[in-house]
Amino acid sequence: LLDSGADRNALVLAIGGGITTDIVGFAASIYKRGVRFAYVPTTLLSQVDAAIGGKTGVNFDKYKNILGIIRQPAFTYMCPQLLESLPQRDFLSGVAEMLKTFIIEDNGNYQKAADLFFDISSEYHVEVMMYGKDEKLAWGELLKKHRQTLSGLISAAARVKAGVVSRDQFERGERRKLNLGHTFAHAIETLAQRDGGERFNGEGVTHGEAVAMGMVLAARLADRYYRNDCCDPTALESQMSNDLWDSNVPCYCPYSIEEMADVMKKDKKAEGGKVHFVLPKAVGEVEVVDLTVEEVCRLMA
Repeated sequence: LLDSGADRNALVLAIGGGITTDIVGFAASIYKRGVRFAYVPTTLLSQVDAAIGGKTGVNFDKYKNILGIIRQPAFTYMCPQLLESLPQRDFLSGVAEMLKTFIIEDNGNYQKAADLFFDISSEYHVEVMMYGKDEKLAWGELLKKHRQTLSGLISAAARVKAGVVSRDQFERGERRKLNLGHTFAHAIETLAQRDGGERFNGEGVTHGEAVAMGMVLAARLADRYYRNDCCDPTALESQMSNDLWDSNVPCYCPYSIEEMADVMKKDKKAEGGKVHFVLPKAVGEVEVVDLTVEEVCRLMA
C-alpha cells in the first residue's frame, strides 16, 4: 500500500478466498489507522462465512487467527458463477461451513443443502467413474447445472450470518454460536501445521475439513455434556457424519482430545480459564456453554 501510494481515501479490493479477504481486511484496517476495503469472495467457504461479518484474522506463531480486528467492508459482492472454476477440494471445504450455518439456524435449509451436496457428489462419481469424463470438466458442469439451487442456499446462509452479526457484531453473546466446531477445528489446523500434515497423508487439512471434524466432535461433546452417554454416537453426530461423508468431505479427526488440549487452552475465545464451546442439541438449535479444557477432556475421555 505504501509502495502504491495509497492514501486515506484508498479502497482496497480483495478478490479471493477467506485467507485473502482476512489478510486484506486486516491490513487495510491498520494501514494509516484504517482505509476502506471491499470483498469479492471466490470460494464457497468465503461466500457463506469468511467474507461476511467483518472479522479478520491472521495466524501468528502457528496459532490460528490469533491476531485480528472486527471491521466491516464497504461492500461484499457475491458471484456464485465464480465457484464453477473452483477446484473440487476448495469447493468442498465450504460444505461444512454451510451445513454449520444451518445447524445454528435451519429454516428448512439444512436438509436441502445436504441433499444438494449428496446429489453433486453422486453425479460426479457417475460421470467420472462410469463415463470416464474429465474430472475438472465434470465438476464444473455439475456446479453449473445446480447453480440456481446452490445460489439460493448461499444467499440463505449469508442471511443467517449477517442477521447474527447485525445483532451482535463484537461477539458478546449470540455471535459465539457461529463458532460451532471451530475450537476443535483450530486445534486440528494448528497440530497439522506442526506435524507437516503427517496425520493427513502429508496433504494437510483445509479449514473447511477441520470444521467438519470439529462439528462432529462438538456433537459428541454435546452428548456427553447433556446426557453423559459415552457409548454409541447419537443421532445428530451420526447424521452430521453421514451427510459430510456423502458430500465427500472428510470428518474423522486423527488427533486425540489430549493432543488438542494445550492448543485449545490458547484459543482466542478462551476467557477466565474457560472456552466458549458451542454445543449442538439438534439441527437448528445450539447452545454456548463455558467449559474448561480439562472438563472437556474428562467428558470425552
